[in-house]
Amino acid sequence: MNKWDSRFMGIAHTVATWSSCFQDNRQIGAVIAKNKRIMTTGYNGASSGIKSCKEKGVCLRRELNIPSGTRHELCYATHAEQNAIIQAARMGICIDGATLYCTHQPCAICTKMIINSGIVRVVYENGYPDDFSLELFKEAGVQIEKFSPEI
Repeated sequence: MNKWDSRFMGIAHTVATWSSCFQDNRQIGAVIAKNKRIMTTGYNGASSGIKSCKEKGVCLRRELNIPSGTRHELCYATHAEQNAIIQAARMGICIDGATLYCTHQPCAICTKMIINSGIVRVVYENGYPDDFSLELFKEAGVQIEKFSPEI
């Protein structure tokens, strides 16, 4: 890891605080960077025009007792990685060859989007119960690294 990795991961943590997820332990942030420049950011939260769990006062996943890492479709939130990629598309920003920094390991659904977007490197800090995503990254040749801060 280098000082740029630390800087971008720090920004990913700041972006995570913007999450509208009801569960504090699931506030996720992502930063897509290229050539030492931030291209886009994303955090997990309800899609535009949809009330978030915070606004509703209840987490749908918690209410339905859905284990982490499963049934991603049963959630009001769009994942941080997805939001960062979507923002790049909306704003016409090329992220081909970029690095994605994320507070948590991407799920398999996000992994597929990351691979197809042309992102070549992913740096994450916290694990996630989805070994399949790691297999996909490996097969696609996308470099994935668990973040370790500089000492």
